[in-house]
Amino acid sequence: MITITYFGYGSLVNAATVPDGAEIVPGRLKGWVREWRVCGVWENGQGRCALSVRQEPGSEIRGVMTREQQSRLQALEQRESRYEKIGQIGTSFRCEAESKPGPEELFLFKATPENERWGCDRHPILQSYLDCVLSGFHQIWGEEGVSHFFDTTDGWHVPVLQDRAAPLYPRAVKIDTKLLQMFDDHIERQKLTLISA
Repeated sequence: MITITYFGYGSLVNAATVPDGAEIVPGRLKGWVREWRVCGVWENGQGRCALSVRQEPGSEIRGVMTREQQSRLQALEQRESRYEKIGQIGTSFRCEAESKPGPEELFLFKATPENERWGCDRHPILQSYLDCVLSGFHQIWGEEGVSHFFDTTDGWHVPVLQDRAAPLYPRAVKIDTKLLQMFDDHIERQKLTLISA
C-alpha cells in the first residue's frame, strides 16, 4: 500500500480529526516553533486564525507523525488549503517511544506566504479549534502536553472567539466539562483576550 507521512502539530494531533486506520506516532520535532499565523475567510464568511510553524534553531515542539493511504492526500491538501508542504524534516523528528527519526519523505504543512500573518479581531482564534487542539495534546500527554502547547506556541496576543456554544470549527469535538475547565484555567493564566461570538 502506498502511503503518505506527515507531521501534525495542531488539530492533526487530535485522532478524531484524521481518518480511521491512520497510524499515529507521538514525537518531537527539533528546530521549529508553532505560531498563530495563518489567516483567511472560510466558506461561512467567518475570518479566523489557525496554527502554522516557523523554523527556529534550538526550539522543539511535540506533535504526531501520521501515516495514511496516499489516496487521502487530495482530501488532506484540501483541508490544509492555506498551507504548503515542507519536506525533508525526517531527520528533525524523533518518535517518543524509541527515539527513532522519521522517514525521508516526512513533511509538514506551513502557511503559504499569502496567508501568513498574525491573527487579529477580524481573524481570531476559534475557541472550538483551540479546544480541539488542546484535547489532542491532552489525549497523548495529559496536562503536561497542554502546558507544552501553550509554552511552545507564539502569538497569544491574538484574540479568541468564544464559539463553544455554537462551534464554527468544522471538526469541533465533544469534550468533557472538567477538561474544558482545565483548558480555561490555562487560558486565564496566559491572559488571553476573549471576544464574544
